[in-house]
Amino acid sequence: MVNKNMKNYLEFEKEIKNLEENLDDLKSPFGTEGISEVDTDKIKNTQVQINEKLKETYKNLNSWQKTLVARHEDRPRANFYIKKIFESFTQLSGDRLFGDDKSVIAGFGLLSQKSVLVIGQEKGEDLNSRIERNFGMMRPEGYRKCVRLMQLANRFNIPVIMFVDTPGAYPGLGAEQRGQASAIASSIECSMSLTVPNISVIIGEGGSGGAIALASSNKVVMLENSIYSVISPEGCASILWRDQSKSLQAAEAMKLTAKDLLSLGIIDEIINEPLGGAHRDPNLIAEDIKSALIENLKFFRGMSKSEIYDHRKSRFLKIGRDKGFAKSSQTDAGLGYKEPKYAKIVKNLNKNKFIYAGVIVAAITAIILFI
Repeated sequence: MVNKNMKNYLEFEKEIKNLEENLDDLKSPFGTEGISEVDTDKIKNTQVQINEKLKETYKNLNSWQKTLVARHEDRPRANFYIKKIFESFTQLSGDRLFGDDKSVIAGFGLLSQKSVLVIGQEKGEDLNSRIERNFGMMRPEGYRKCVRLMQLANRFNIPVIMFVDTPGAYPGLGAEQRGQASAIASSIECSMSLTVPNISVIIGEGGSGGAIALASSNKVVMLENSIYSVISPEGCASILWRDQSKSLQAAEAMKLTAKDLLSLGIIDEIINEPLGGAHRDPNLIAEDIKSALIENLKFFRGMSKSEIYDHRKSRFLKIGRDKGFAKSSQTDAGLGYKEPKYAKIVKNLNKNKFIYAGVIVAAITAIILFI
């Protein structure tokens, strides 16, 4: 693995930081005694140690550590992925009511020579851009901009791709006065009612309703070290225990990692990250996301508008249920609950328990008499 000259390290990466600093010193021909010969064997051995340490560390990350990786300062943002994955991207601005929200980038581009609408929550890359982007926390005008463009894409039968990366919707006074809750609800409603495929990729932090507004899609994909939750672990710890130091316990209980959410059926796919996280090889993870998007869009090729709509509706209705919902008849366009087989068996046993008990007693009595 190539050393990416990391600028920022997390608390649990101290040993990796020391090894990479040693590697940089070994690669430099300018030592304390002037120009010296570079020891290639030591460089190779140190690189092997770094790779082994990265494997050991990232293989055993707990939920809180994954939260820290999802928030990493060097982690690639939506703007990076948009530039790398899509061609001829044309950004569109404004909600036609109040103004433009810089915390979300939206526009049309080409993916594999096919038009798509791209929406991405953008946190920013440095202090100035983060302030300008409001740290990825969208305001009502941002959600209304997304609704406007999703409706436009739906009209022209253009698929929608959304990158989710936000700690949550902006909770400021001005945002509330301009209808923050209503804007989020409208975004969810619009996403759910589309008759074109929509795919959401959680690339970092998927926080609260601010993330759900852009993750109500046919397919929800997560990067390996991203998170998706109704509240931050710190917020949960503060509410439940009045103690932010219990963030680890909160993170574990919330089941916010990609692995947990896949097992619960909340998401559909996990994209593995490069060793050490997406920030260590942004170009590689961008290629992997592009491949995943192309494959997921192929899934909907040949589907009618009603089939795409029903697929999304059924996807969300079956969350938390074993078999979910299915069409109740060939002619019924609605969805009805399909009761699991084991539930039918249990119900039948409870209903006829005395009959079954009598049959069992009679059978045992007959066996005893026969013997």
